[in-house]
Amino acid sequence: MLGACVSRWGLTGLPLRLLNNKNCCPSTQLYLSQANYSPNKCKDVEYKPIRSVLVANRGEIAIRVFRACSELGIRSVAIYSEQDKMQVHRQKADESYLVGKGLPPVAAYLSIPEIIRVAKENRVDAIHPGYGFLSERADFAQACVDSGIRFIGPSPRVVHQMGDKVAARQAAIEANVPIVPGTPGPVTTTEEAVNFCREYGLPVIFKAAYGGGGRGMRVVRKMEEVEELFRRATSEALAAFGNGAMFIEKFVERPRHIEVQILGDRAGNVVHLYERDCSVQRRHQKVVEIAPAPNLNQEVRDRMTTDAVRLCNHVGYENAGTVEFLVDEAGRHYFIEVNARLQVEHTVTEEVTGIDLVQHQVKIAEGLTLPELGLDQSQIKIQGSAIQCRMTTEDPAKNFQPDTGRIEVFRSGEGMGIRLDSASAFAGAIISPYYDSLLVKVIAHAGNLPASAAKMVRALREFRVRGVKTNIPFLLNVLENQKFLTGTLDTYFIDEHPELFQFVPSQNRAQKLLNYVGDVLVNGPLTPLGTDLKPADVVPLVPQVDLSQRLTGFRDILTEQGPEAFAKAVRNHKGLLLMDTTFRDAHQSLLATRVRTHDLLKISPFVAQNFSSLYSLENWGGATFDVAMRFLHECPWERLEEMRRIMPNIPFQMLLRGANAVGYTSYPDNVVYKFCELAVQTGMDIFRVFDSLNYLPNMILGIDAVGKAGGVVEAAISYSGDVSDPSRTKYTLPYYLDLADELVKAGTHVLCIKDMAGLLKPRAATMLIDGIRQRHPDIPIHVHTHDTSGAGVASMLAAAHAGADVVDVAVDSMSGMTSQPSMGAVVASLQGSELDTGLSLESVSDYSAYWEQTRTLYAPFECCVTMKSGNADVYLNEIPGGQYTNLQFQAYSLGLGNQFEDIKKAYREANLLLGDIIKVTPSSKTVGDLAQFMVQNKLSGQDVLDRAEELSFPKSVVEFMQGYLGIPYGGFPEPLRTRVLKGMKKVEGRPGATMAPLDLDKLKSDLIEAHGNQIRDVDVMSAAMYPSVCKEYLEFRSKYGPVDKFATRIFLTGPKVGEEFEVTIEKGKTLHIKTLAMAEDLTRTGDREVFFELNGQLRSVFIRDKTAAKELHIHPKAEKGVKGSVGAPMPGTVIDLRVKAGDKVEKGQPLVVLSAMKMEMVVQSPCTGTVKSVAITKDMKLEGDDLLLNIEESK
Repeated sequence: MLGACVSRWGLTGLPLRLLNNKNCCPSTQLYLSQANYSPNKCKDVEYKPIRSVLVANRGEIAIRVFRACSELGIRSVAIYSEQDKMQVHRQKADESYLVGKGLPPVAAYLSIPEIIRVAKENRVDAIHPGYGFLSERADFAQACVDSGIRFIGPSPRVVHQMGDKVAARQAAIEANVPIVPGTPGPVTTTEEAVNFCREYGLPVIFKAAYGGGGRGMRVVRKMEEVEELFRRATSEALAAFGNGAMFIEKFVERPRHIEVQILGDRAGNVVHLYERDCSVQRRHQKVVEIAPAPNLNQEVRDRMTTDAVRLCNHVGYENAGTVEFLVDEAGRHYFIEVNARLQVEHTVTEEVTGIDLVQHQVKIAEGLTLPELGLDQSQIKIQGSAIQCRMTTEDPAKNFQPDTGRIEVFRSGEGMGIRLDSASAFAGAIISPYYDSLLVKVIAHAGNLPASAAKMVRALREFRVRGVKTNIPFLLNVLENQKFLTGTLDTYFIDEHPELFQFVPSQNRAQKLLNYVGDVLVNGPLTPLGTDLKPADVVPLVPQVDLSQRLTGFRDILTEQGPEAFAKAVRNHKGLLLMDTTFRDAHQSLLATRVRTHDLLKISPFVAQNFSSLYSLENWGGATFDVAMRFLHECPWERLEEMRRIMPNIPFQMLLRGANAVGYTSYPDNVVYKFCELAVQTGMDIFRVFDSLNYLPNMILGIDAVGKAGGVVEAAISYSGDVSDPSRTKYTLPYYLDLADELVKAGTHVLCIKDMAGLLKPRAATMLIDGIRQRHPDIPIHVHTHDTSGAGVASMLAAAHAGADVVDVAVDSMSGMTSQPSMGAVVASLQGSELDTGLSLESVSDYSAYWEQTRTLYAPFECCVTMKSGNADVYLNEIPGGQYTNLQFQAYSLGLGNQFEDIKKAYREANLLLGDIIKVTPSSKTVGDLAQFMVQNKLSGQDVLDRAEELSFPKSVVEFMQGYLGIPYGGFPEPLRTRVLKGMKKVEGRPGATMAPLDLDKLKSDLIEAHGNQIRDVDVMSAAMYPSVCKEYLEFRSKYGPVDKFATRIFLTGPKVGEEFEVTIEKGKTLHIKTLAMAEDLTRTGDREVFFELNGQLRSVFIRDKTAAKELHIHPKAEKGVKGSVGAPMPGTVIDLRVKAGDKVEKGQPLVVLSAMKMEMVVQSPCTGTVKSVAITKDMKLEGDDLLLNIEESK
């Protein structure tokens, strides 16, 4: 036996009484050191080695004790509940055993008979209770003693005395330790609570009489809250400690919470290990602890530590414990309780004193005394400062709601001065709703508080935890707060610093991107594909470019001298200028507007260096705005920002639909003005302002908005008809010349002819441009067309020779058909002439080669699947280029591919029915919708006229007739208009003129509430233009991250299994991903696991199989963005349901009470209304966001 002692202690470390004794474990009379004990105090203490320890706990504290046992050579034994069978603590022990089979999760660890049974069956010498659960239950300590098992803690008598708040207070009074006024005994009824509050006044605090840790604790400041808070506190205490009795005491305002760590032995010796400051609390639970307490007056420290030791001497305290005090602003301290156990925050004391508290607990339980352990008060010193942060799986952005689920990613912060105590902190760990939310205790130790805080901040920033929310953002805010760093703390610290709750949200980009790829692999493309063709497996070759020199362009003139000087420079330029539409209209016409920012940015440096002399690059606005969000899941504003960053020298041009901005309807005027302002700030230069009906009032608004924003105004006349055909009498040359006069008068800097259907024949181009040039010799003229008929190049050359300054082209491989004329053809045709463009045909060829390869990536949207060539019948049907392609796609998708010729004919007939209107988005959509309506319903033009009063027309047709697009030239068609409207209201004049301004501040506030603080003004504008599209985009981005960073093939159809690919999420940060496998079997919730390798580390994601899940019963989720759809704010169990279907409820009224992680939460009504349906029952277990009930909001 001595040998065993020597092996554990070493000869020099053995107590003298053991070395001199043959039996090693006698009953011995000890001399007690006068430094720590009363003179002449003597006790008989038996020394008996401990060879095995069972920890009646779980998680990190169990592991902490196991580690101490391992270092002492003691066999460790774990217990675990059925729900904890996969937890790490059972694997860290030498042995582990199931307890409480069939019992609820918490009850398993509260089953004293079960724990004692396991201990006895496995020859356990001692039980360590950890903290929480049974650690402060005297009956558990007594059960251990009665079973011949040592309890590593105070004696049952002291546990009972200190666990009873009333008895503890009485002991403090007897020991002459100051206390706070409170109830003389435990309180169990609301009547008693109300009476105390009335007698002593408010505020008071309810505290669990038989437990601590903040459970069952409530501060009451209003009499009307007493009963409800008492019920919540007792319910919580009952669940946590098995007894709901309360102790009530007067609440001390603005206190510091200081606790003194003590150690006592069985011989009556007691020492203190100084104090810890635990003032940084949330809901009365400690968040950050510091040792020693900063800025604590030495006299106050001495009084508290002396009182703590005196109290423990008075009650005969042995083993580790904590005496807790409140210290008011005057430095007066008040005893509040003794925690007769090890504390969560014991770690900081260990760091600053160098004393292993757990090992000393074990040694004291063996019978060793403090002098034998070398613990003399005069020798215990403080070294430096230590901080402990409790990293929890709680979401600070949602009032610290506990989060549960699977940890998908875990990477810890480590290094010098950092200690980590944890259990379930690893990738793949399941965080359940049954237990405390503590994930990791992070402890930093350095020479002083600021240095310790710096280490802690560094470590926390190194952590990466994905899959569950953590409070890391909140902890960082606390640690970087100046008051914290100076040690100016009290329990109001968190409440009085709302800035602590202003978080920079974790981006979690890598895991979100894996979820996207996994979803595509499991469920197929997340953006609808137009055809069965697949993206080509190619990496387009980007031409090399020398970026060492920045070439100047027309934008330099614009930024340095303004719009007027820019227009003058354009007009004075010798040679024909080109606008390149490859970045917008070309792919809108040929590839359904689906070209992604990823591919545009790759070629942008080449364009900036080789095409710096372009008049402009058309790259924004029009359909690209909503398609970017709707189908490409990317932000149009970010696209503009990035293109501007890479191409600073070329002017950018966008389409502005006058009062419709980039939408398909009219908006309040303030929206249009704000849009133009933001567009200029983001990098836009030239606004091609047009109206779908050439309705001048709508255009004037757009012109004014652009001018006030500082942009270049390019007023565009939408061209229809044929000025060279005398038989076409509606849109004649005088009509266009008069319109040009009005636009010049309105202040346009550049005049544009917008030939959206490619109707401008060469002869007509000569007549029109020459006529305008004669009237306006100084205004730059820009001509836009489509090459649907194949005559585009000829028309543009004719326009140039007639006096146009700028014409539109697209790079060769993206030109022709419904796109723009070929850039290479125009450049080559004018080489060596006075209109020479100055562009290199070789550069055009390299540019075209890139797009020729890139175009194959967009095969699912390729117009050539259905359109094999241009068609001169456009002169008959007048379908705009972009719409021609889309109509063809729609016809095939609706099974009307063989009827496309009928649709084209119907388009012409529909146009005439509507009065032969100007056709450009959105008016062209009206004509197209009517044409398809006619074909689907087999209606002729005469049928429409005859049956208009009984037909249900497309919405776009009705709104056109009402006047929401403006007034068409020549007026509305009658009697068709009257018959279609059937008495509906008509809009007179400009639609936006009568619309109330949109409250953009409120819209931003609503968006922030729904989507977080990262909402910018440009997001508000996106929501103003396309409310539902923007909402869906923001939700998609939140779920899947920056999917615009994927290569196009990966984005559209996902990678192949075994494929490796890279994603650069920002400069200097590239993810290397390999797709490994996809599980064949489904989980019980219908999920399929997909495996990846990310930067060399194994990752997996669980993806709901939408097809297979239809066969499973899965609880519905609350509908995001719908106020009356009330979801569970956290995973948990329904413990109280207070309403039923049909009940009237008020906003803020309690609806449901949930319990999770031993915390209760009352779910309140988000609005006033009537409960439509209830989706839950009492005791039902829920996941986060599961639907609770639906409320029909009162109007």
